Amino acid sequence: MNKNISEAIELANGLNRNLYDISTAEIVICPPFTALSEVYEIIAETNIALGAQDVYWQEKGAFTGEISCSMLKDAGCKYAIVGHSERRKYFNESDAEINKKIKALLGNDLIPIVCVGETLEQRENNQTFEIVKTQIESCLKDISLDDPARLIIAYEPVWAIGTGKNATPAQAQEVHKFIRDLLAKILSKDASDKIAIQYGGSVTAQNISDLINEKDIDGALVGGASLDVDSFTKIVKISSLAKKGN
Repeated sequence: MNKNISEAIELANGLNRNLYDISTAEIVICPPFTALSEVYEIIAETNIALGAQDVYWQEKGAFTGEISCSMLKDAGCKYAIVGHSERRKYFNESDAEINKKIKALLGNDLIPIVCVGETLEQRENNQTFEIVKTQIESCLKDISLDDPARLIIAYEPVWAIGTGKNATPAQAQEVHKFIRDLLAKILSKDASDKIAIQYGGSVTAQNISDLINEKDIDGALVGGASLDVDSFTKIVKISSLAKKGN
């Protein structure tokens, strides 16, 4: 819940100026619902795509306050985040609800960015893999993918979001590898290889290089650092230059 319309436009213009020549990284920005249309006008013909921070699974009807897939597409969206830890924590979203959102997005030719991750208490109790496994299996229940590249998983350790703490590259890679292997079992090895798995949790220009060079980390879901043109620019440029030879 950051940036009014004029501030969102200013941010989008700044990113346009700084990132127009980036071709080796996919760039997506997800402003609040109120700014989607205006931001899309800025980035429509650029290398930056538009995403939403959430969606509702019903197409239309008496669901006051909710936003449907067709509304997102009409505003120019290509992506939508679902299952973010803040939605789970503050709005009690369940894996079953997230599953409905994923199905709705895929059915409307939108790309879901599906967030999973454990709390600090769960990590300290050695429940990380159990929690992530349950979330992924539940969120992807009865989902078939014609094109696995149209699904993104974002691993966001809740204890590292907005805290300044960060999973080490080795810790992040360990969970990303677990997710990749799990996806191979749920879907297929081929699908698992094509699904992008992002890391989210206090990503900065200072730690992105080490993170992005891990074998199974395909990108980043950037939080606070995406609110500043210069910091997000650095993250994108470092990511685009990373050599992932391993």
